[in-house]
Amino acid sequence: MIVREAFRSDIPTIIDFQLKMALETENLVLDKDTITNGVKAVFEDPNKGRYFIVEKAGEVISSMMITYEWSDWRNATVVWLQSVYVLTEYRRKGMFRIMYDHIRNIVKEDDTYKGIRLYVDQSNVNAQKTYEAMGMTAEHYNMYEWFE
Repeated sequence: MIVREAFRSDIPTIIDFQLKMALETENLVLDKDTITNGVKAVFEDPNKGRYFIVEKAGEVISSMMITYEWSDWRNATVVWLQSVYVLTEYRRKGMFRIMYDHIRNIVKEDDTYKGIRLYVDQSNVNAQKTYEAMGMTAEHYNMYEWFE
């Protein structure tokens, strides 16, 4: 298995993964045109983020997007892990750890980064257990949001 930055040729797979992830984790049916344009926007503007994938024997089995948050408290960038999806048959087999370790190494090797964050749906207990097993903590922040 290899972790690599996603190519434009991976866009259809990433779109498919995001449609599945939203349905599975939050019972949301995303608009395919919107998600298609959203994924393509990341490839067109790297300031928006980057996608990484895990590939086994030429098959994409997992994907993750990272985005960036500027922290004035740290005078550095915090990397957010988002849009994580693992094909069903590869779950509970360390795919997230492979991706997380890859991103953590990027963060450790670049002084302009100071940490990693992610958010998880409160009902997604399996994901929470995975993150905690890797040493991540829920800490002391609650997330509030507003969307139009």
